[in-house]
Amino acid sequence: MAIRDWPADERPREKLLARGAAALSDAELLAIFLRTGTTGTSAVELARQLIRQFGGLGRLMAADLKTFSAAKGLGPAKYTQLQAVLELSRRHLGEQLIRENVFTSPDTVIRYVQSTLSGRHQEVFITLFLDSQHRLIAGEELFYGTIDGASVYPREVVKRALHHNASAVIFAHNHPSGVAEPSRDDQSITRRLKEALGLIDVRVLDHIVVGTGCAVSMAERGLL
Repeated sequence: MAIRDWPADERPREKLLARGAAALSDAELLAIFLRTGTTGTSAVELARQLIRQFGGLGRLMAADLKTFSAAKGLGPAKYTQLQAVLELSRRHLGEQLIRENVFTSPDTVIRYVQSTLSGRHQEVFITLFLDSQHRLIAGEELFYGTIDGASVYPREVVKRALHHNASAVIFAHNHPSGVAEPSRDDQSITRRLKEALGLIDVRVLDHIVVGTGCAVSMAERGLL
């Protein structure tokens, strides 16, 4: 049965308008993005199939162009649309952090770093530079590869903090394994960075480790 023949309160678009986006399942949200299904398959059923095929919505959204486009019902046009949506989301969250004190919007900080780092196939270390009101000045990707003492350079972080005249920073990096548990190396480099930035009176507010569908705040764990 085509979606247009479903009861009105079960159609994804009508459901979203009536109850808000949070009321929809992953498949229903993806179906709205897809707009149409394939012959004999509704957009919602196609969305369910794709989520199963990729092993989750997050993996689908993080897929590269070749993998994404090879799936039934997808292609380069849908890929470019998805990338535009993801980038719009990141920029929207960034604008919120520019306006707000990060202590009043910790969930926004988490969503921002997750949207930036989730699905990356190598470790990426980013720094959020904050002003004296703890609002975002800039977010920069500074280091790539395995995040340990050999690949993260406190001197470079200090230089960027001075460049932005930052009063505080938040660090974040991802674990491509999907496990968001801070490692000993994560804790060690955080201590080194905190000591280096302390010499120029820049506070380290947090270091967030991003995994698949989750993130861990080292500040909340008492690891700073």
